[in-house]
Amino acid sequence: MLGTTRLMAPLPILAALLVLAACGSEASGGDRASGATTTTVAAPTEATKAPASSTTEEPTVATEPPPTTVEAAPEATTTSTTTTTTSTTTTTSVPVEPAEPPTTTVEPEPAVATYDFTAISSIVQDFIDEKGLNGAGLIVVQRDDGVVHHDHWGEFGPERISLIASSSKMVVAGVLMRLHDDGLLDIDAPVADVAGWGAGNPEVTPAQLISNSSGLVGLFPNPAYGPYVCQFLPIGTLQACAEQVFTTTDDDADIVPPDTEFRYGGAQWQVAGAVAEVASGKSWAALIDEVYVQPCGLDVLAFNNPFIQFEGDPYRYPVSFDSDPSTLMPTYNPNLEGGAYVTTGDYGALLLMHLRDGMCGDNRVLSAESLDRMHSDRITAAYGSDAGGFGYGMGWWVDRENGRITDNGLYGTVPWLDLEDGYGAYLVVEADSPTGNALAGLLYEVVEEAVAGRSG
Repeated sequence: MLGTTRLMAPLPILAALLVLAACGSEASGGDRASGATTTTVAAPTEATKAPASSTTEEPTVATEPPPTTVEAAPEATTTSTTTTTTSTTTTTSVPVEPAEPPTTTVEPEPAVATYDFTAISSIVQDFIDEKGLNGAGLIVVQRDDGVVHHDHWGEFGPERISLIASSSKMVVAGVLMRLHDDGLLDIDAPVADVAGWGAGNPEVTPAQLISNSSGLVGLFPNPAYGPYVCQFLPIGTLQACAEQVFTTTDDDADIVPPDTEFRYGGAQWQVAGAVAEVASGKSWAALIDEVYVQPCGLDVLAFNNPFIQFEGDPYRYPVSFDSDPSTLMPTYNPNLEGGAYVTTGDYGALLLMHLRDGMCGDNRVLSAESLDRMHSDRITAAYGSDAGGFGYGMGWWVDRENGRITDNGLYGTVPWLDLEDGYGAYLVVEADSPTGNALAGLLYEVVEEAVAGRSG
């Protein structure tokens, strides 16, 4: 049972959550220095982890062939004697040659690809020292070779659990796409077809919700927008919050028709999670366990609603969390757009699934078709929208210049995928979005060169 935590921040602090919108920004910069040790990991095959049990669930709404022995025929001699009055004849048989054993051809072992990530360690360590950070983590995955680099600095290690804010979005979008794959939800049909309270906005579809295109009020200009404030409260239920958001008339003057304007984040993601619960008949925690944790063998992946549970600057990572989910109070109303927590290894497993056409080992998580929809620039195709120079799919920002897709978070997490070259990475610092983006900006080309320059 998770421990109970007193709500530390008064509601006015919610206004400071405007910085959540920065989760999608692509910042670069920071100084690059030399020194520090380097770590290179080459792993051609990723071991399957045992299924996890640490996810907190909310209440329910060759064998080798045997050796072959070839025995040589024994050497035999036969003598026969015939006696007559004139002579004696002796006949001796020719010895039988031993049979030669069959020839065995041994195929050479395939070359194992190796990757040189030695340049990364000094870049990260120097950045940590310069910014006074408590550490960092980085995992790099490749479509064919699995985990090819996994390293941590400072207080970080493989078991460290971090809050990931808006890097939760691609996780949420994947749950809805899985229900679409299973025929339980049509993401292109109105929410009203699934939930009774959907009549409040009868034209909105799940696809519009998870592409920030529903027309509901997003994080701009006011994260603490009164009619939607339940999205940041760890009290109540996800269903009650979604119903409040979808049926209130207090937002009538502020909403626009769906697929007419890109409005990043906000309570539309609460609605998306509630729709998934109704369509599946399962709680959000049960869906996370079923869709991701069990088939991918994850150790830690869960959702809470942390944003007013800690004291301190709401723009920065809550240090009081300290890798301990028990510091969060139990909730039936997890924040869907930004409430997940996870380890580097488990987030890396999700990225690898995205690179392997929806497969975690032998288990299918998502169809290749659903992944294509998530990764594609939906807002451009649907209504020609521009999101600050970027496109947006379903849970993923799309860089229109280089094709890289990202799902950056408020607290400094930066996951990215290069679908063409078949690799992805997840960077985590416990700071803020500008800091995480600055370090990522120093690593994009270094990671790309290491993957593209592999030998084998």
